[in-house]
Amino acid sequence: MKATVIATFFGVFLTCTYTAKEATKKTKKAKLYVPQIDCDVKAGKIINPEFIAKCPPGCQDVKYRVYGTDIYASFSSVCNAAIHSGIIDNTGGKILVQKVAGHSGYRGSFSNGVRSLSLPRWRESFLVSEGKPRKGVTYPTTLEYSSSKSTTVKSEPKKPEQDLKGMKSADTANTSEKALEQGDTVRKENQTTPVPTPATQMATTTPTPMTTTTDPSTTMPQPTKTPAATRTTAAAAKTRPGLHRVRDMGSSSVHPAYASVVAAAARQVQAAQGRGQNTAFRGTSTSASNSNILRHNTAMETDSWKPGLSLFDTGFSSKEELNPKPLEPISQGNQNCKVDLSFLMDGSWSIGKRRFQLQKRFLGNVAQALGIGSAGPLMGIVQYGDDPSTEFNLKTYANSKDLRNAIEKIQQKGGLSNVGKALSFVNKNFFLDANGNRGGAPNVVVVMVDGWPTDRVEEASRLARESGINIFFVTVEAAAQSEKQNVIEPNFVDKAVCRTSGFYSINVPSWFSLHKVVQPLVKRVCDTDRLACSKTCLNSADIGFVIDGSSSVGTGNFRTVLQFVANISKEFEISDTDTRIGAVQYTYEQRLEFSFDKHSTKQDVLNAIKRISYWSGGTSTGAAISYASEQLFSKSKPNKRKIMILITDGRSYDDVSMPAMAAHQNGVIAYSIGVAWAAPDELEAIASDPAKEHSFFVDEFDNLYRYVNQLIQNICTEFNSQPRN
Repeated sequence: MKATVIATFFGVFLTCTYTAKEATKKTKKAKLYVPQIDCDVKAGKIINPEFIAKCPPGCQDVKYRVYGTDIYASFSSVCNAAIHSGIIDNTGGKILVQKVAGHSGYRGSFSNGVRSLSLPRWRESFLVSEGKPRKGVTYPTTLEYSSSKSTTVKSEPKKPEQDLKGMKSADTANTSEKALEQGDTVRKENQTTPVPTPATQMATTTPTPMTTTTDPSTTMPQPTKTPAATRTTAAAAKTRPGLHRVRDMGSSSVHPAYASVVAAAARQVQAAQGRGQNTAFRGTSTSASNSNILRHNTAMETDSWKPGLSLFDTGFSSKEELNPKPLEPISQGNQNCKVDLSFLMDGSWSIGKRRFQLQKRFLGNVAQALGIGSAGPLMGIVQYGDDPSTEFNLKTYANSKDLRNAIEKIQQKGGLSNVGKALSFVNKNFFLDANGNRGGAPNVVVVMVDGWPTDRVEEASRLARESGINIFFVTVEAAAQSEKQNVIEPNFVDKAVCRTSGFYSINVPSWFSLHKVVQPLVKRVCDTDRLACSKTCLNSADIGFVIDGSSSVGTGNFRTVLQFVANISKEFEISDTDTRIGAVQYTYEQRLEFSFDKHSTKQDVLNAIKRISYWSGGTSTGAAISYASEQLFSKSKPNKRKIMILITDGRSYDDVSMPAMAAHQNGVIAYSIGVAWAAPDELEAIASDPAKEHSFFVDEFDNLYRYVNQLIQNICTEFNSQPRN
């Protein structure tokens, strides 16, 4: 009996052990689900810092661009980068991607049938390797994208009452649920930081109360910092329900229906202060009446007025806010928005007199919202029709009040809607130093268009952008049926603005809706970090010339080389904030002729080039490249492209490949120009990849001029093909 029990127990033990082993085997054999990505997916679009993904077949295509070698800029196609690195081929497969820090330079190369491009710098990089999981790392089965194509599970949307938690004050219970929901919706649409509680708001920046205009919904506040005393009083006012009531019902603009009530409340506070009385409005029938009127009028405005801000964003909270401190002198302007701005005003007959008046009102409100001043934005206006003409330039008015008055006096000229002609006029005539152009401020043009232009805008707009002008289009309504037969470019906006067209164009369905775009337009115009089109191939680089001064060149040919250098330099916009020029001359030794920060005007640069004296000696090109990297490009500004243009007439006495490779890895884009006895293999080693686009050869010095335009065109082509941070 005992033996039977032992045998049974042993059998059960073996069965359990076998079952456990089988379960362990099954667990070990469980395969990781690998998400698939498309060929055009860029690493920067995927939020996960490390992931395994499967690439489909057919990603080896020039349209899926790759930037870098071994380590790639996150703007690159993930799958095509994997093909370039040799991890997979064009049939696809699994890859492991690891995000790393951004680099100051990415070297282009041709590998495994893929041409990668050079890139001076980018904010993030990534590495690709075989799609095998690393030990101890858990990989996602779904990838999280930074765009709308995210595959992550969506969370339940917050209820309005949850999102507004902590915002309730003593009078919130009397506020309609509809107003609360509207405030919540507006905040989400603006995608800004959640609106703080009233108590928090009173302790931070306080908007200045507005002056009522004929179109109150377009008027914008000019923010000013609340003095310390105001913040102290505001914090103390947290227990004053009456003040909360006035604050909560305030807005970024004062409606005529209750502007007088607010003014009366301000007078009450001042009078109470003079008598030394409490200013909380508690216990006064007048304050209760005023609060009820405010609440009633605000509720009436909820449906008809759709502001860009929540009802809780601005208003009054204490006696100091009702009686604000004086602003800074208006002539200084908004120093956070230093731009030189030109409005192209539609004066064609198709707009009509009434809509022309609406356009003037819109421009006046924009001027008010910008905060015109000598240290801030400056604004001029060009009216176009058959022919464009300047109404006033940048230096004519230095404050918003005078500018608005001048806008009101503009008379409609009439004619056709020749937008292309107007853009050409602005490009050639408006942004001149004599007209008030400040040089260091971005140049911005805002084009107002009613319907469709009657001429072509693409070419004129491109030339203007290449001159460093940011072009915004505000298109109102569409072409009427009778106008459609005259439409030349149906998609003129997409052709006219920078490639980030969603940022540079605003469409308004009606002239009567213009007031809604005042704030969005001002925000974009003042966002100087996003004005990528103000940096073109002509004003975005530090260009260093490395000039062969060896004995074989000779005095006469050396002067020809200097003329070649001058002809290239004068095509660029030169200043401290635009393109800068430097020069090195070399023989056996090297000499810094002038650095990037030496000359800040085009004429000074051209004069400095003329003063370079011929040295004469041997030819150590490799040492010259290293010297230029150390003395010129190591001092280049972070936001500038580093371009080296080397001119030589013979073979170097030292190695050029290693110094050139080091320069490339440091983000220097190298062009080599060889003359007469220059060695083709050295020219290719010096040049950035692809060498055929970065190296040139002429048989004699007198033919150097032939490559001036080609060289500039290649520099611009490369610039326009690169992404923007």
